[in-house]
Amino acid sequence: MATATQIANLAKARAARKANKGIPRLKSVPSDFGYTDNIYKVEKVGHRFHLLDTQGEVVDVKINSITRKRAHTQGKAVRGFKTKTGKETYRLVDMNQYDMMVQPLKSEGVVTASENPTTHEGILKVIHEDSLKLKPRELVISDLKWKYLVRSAVRARNIMMTGPAGCGKTMAAKYLVQGLKRPDFYFNLGSTQDPRASLIGNTQFNKERGTYFSESAFVKAITTPNAIILLDEISRAHPDAWNILMTVLDQGQRYLRLDEAEGSPIVKVAEGVTFIATANIGNQYTATRVMDRAINDRFVTIEMDVLNAEQEFGLLQLMYPGVKEEDIKAIAEIASHTREVSRDEVGKLSNMISTRASVEMASLVYDGFNLMEAAEVAILPFFSQDGGMESERTYVKQLIQKYVKTTDEQLFTTPKDATTDEKQIVW
Repeated sequence: MATATQIANLAKARAARKANKGIPRLKSVPSDFGYTDNIYKVEKVGHRFHLLDTQGEVVDVKINSITRKRAHTQGKAVRGFKTKTGKETYRLVDMNQYDMMVQPLKSEGVVTASENPTTHEGILKVIHEDSLKLKPRELVISDLKWKYLVRSAVRARNIMMTGPAGCGKTMAAKYLVQGLKRPDFYFNLGSTQDPRASLIGNTQFNKERGTYFSESAFVKAITTPNAIILLDEISRAHPDAWNILMTVLDQGQRYLRLDEAEGSPIVKVAEGVTFIATANIGNQYTATRVMDRAINDRFVTIEMDVLNAEQEFGLLQLMYPGVKEEDIKAIAEIASHTREVSRDEVGKLSNMISTRASVEMASLVYDGFNLMEAAEVAILPFFSQDGGMESERTYVKQLIQKYVKTTDEQLFTTPKDATTDEKQIVW
């Protein structure tokens, strides 16, 4: 039997429940509800969208590819969000939130979009300390050459990037622009049909204004302080373009005369402007011209290295981590072999597989093509068929065949011949 005290307590409880009837019960909210410190920037490398943490390192976080692509397309960052149930999701946020949490790579004296080092100590810090922090993992270049590239840009030197096609000359220039956060302009001199119109401007006419001079985009570029101006394929440029650039690139002159305009005014190159030219030099580049010595002397030269098999493997694995290691290794070794043979005096190959071509081959394997199919469309067209079975293309095909799995042999071999009892290669 309940005691008087127990009966009294029960009565109080019933009265309390009756008083609170109709009042919603508040659910407890976790103390860490809301946005977390897990925030990432999305960068596209090849066909993949990588996540960079606030240290600038690529990280593996379970964020689906749709969210990553949306963030990259919209210029947003991806930030963790803890729900009321304690589950962490990810939402798109303004990129400023990521920038505020990034460990600063630049301090006093380091180049930014609006600030440049003015003291020798500041310039030394940029070259020897901060430059290596700005060097991207996807760019394979020695630390010495990268520092020389940064130093030349900080000192507003004219830079000539040389090396075979597809070795990363233009990519290095673009990464430099990203790292230093400079205004940039791009001009493909190899495709310029009218150098005067492209570099100076031309005379136009309409009913309202009559005849007037319209200056080129190049004029705007050279008058932008601290700009980096990429002169791509300068070795393919028309000689008239070289003549126009003579005074622009001369450190003692640095001006452009607008001959087409009334009075032929002179436009001065702005302070801190850096010109970066890319050139393919060699007999195999038939559309290139022997460059004028006076033009060459206006540049410091940085020669891009041809990657070895190990470097190529590391680059391809970074860009396409989803591709099987044996396929990445095969592509890297095939490319490296053609480079060694093309340098050989025997002359079995007059061409080689560029890094650009090996990246394309890896991307095809990533998209479901097998090794032989990828080579068929991405590599073989660069090698001549002249000579039949002794041709360069046959040589490369036989090289690739060594790396194709046994299970894929039916793609390029026929059954044994009934008379010779030997396999016949079918290309």
